[in-house]
Amino acid sequence: MVGVHAIHNGKVILAKDAVVPVSLREVQFGFSTYEALRVVKGHAVHLDDHLVRLENSCRGIKLTHPFTNQQISGWVHDLIQVDAVDEASLRIQLYGGKDPQLFVLASALLTYPDTHYTQGVAAITFEGERLYPSCKTGNLLLNYIALEEARSQGCFEALLVDRHQRVLEGTRSNFFVFKGLDIHTAADEQVLLGITRDRVLKAARLLGYRIVFQAPALQDIRAGIYDEAFISSTSMAAMPLSRIDKLGFPGPFEKTLAIMHLVRSWELDD
Repeated sequence: MVGVHAIHNGKVILAKDAVVPVSLREVQFGFSTYEALRVVKGHAVHLDDHLVRLENSCRGIKLTHPFTNQQISGWVHDLIQVDAVDEASLRIQLYGGKDPQLFVLASALLTYPDTHYTQGVAAITFEGERLYPSCKTGNLLLNYIALEEARSQGCFEALLVDRHQRVLEGTRSNFFVFKGLDIHTAADEQVLLGITRDRVLKAARLLGYRIVFQAPALQDIRAGIYDEAFISSTSMAAMPLSRIDKLGFPGPFEKTLAIMHLVRSWELDD
């Protein structure tokens, strides 16, 4: 059963005991990194890639810890085995400091209605830039505020706009737009290097698209020069956007859905 147990520094514990004290300085300052991945048919999807990114995030914020990727991989499989997990959303959370603490937790697999893909979802734009954009850290205040604003307007996601009025990424997703046979997306150093982002770019190339690593300008989006827009993440794969602010994208989102199906087809390949 998903969520009964968790892992803490390699030990199997009850999920209810997977807690950290609020008095811990690293908790108060959000000095942590994390990864979120899918378990499908008992398989931790793209686990090695997620562990490499976790390692890179730790290095980026100088979070030193004693755990190896081999150890963490073993603990992930221990949790899958102890709870006989077939499908789940899995989170690896690592707090730094004098005594680093690593947790592995599982919850019900995050899925979305088919209409999110056939009809698309709406997004707003929100001015703000993430600190250490290439690192997946516990510093999520901007993401939280922007996403709550999106939800208050009945939207699914908020797209972050930098000081140069470029649309970089979503609060929990990477961002792409189509213009003919070109796909525009932010340069690697400006955004989180998503595990799914890599698969999206691979799929796009296989389908004959050219990748332009240049974040689209907000004024160009509002001018309607792009044919289609979508977001990507571990849970979403590639999800079409039907609206950005007041600009509508009518669908049928054939380009995005072709990428989505390819990305999902590779989940059990590694």
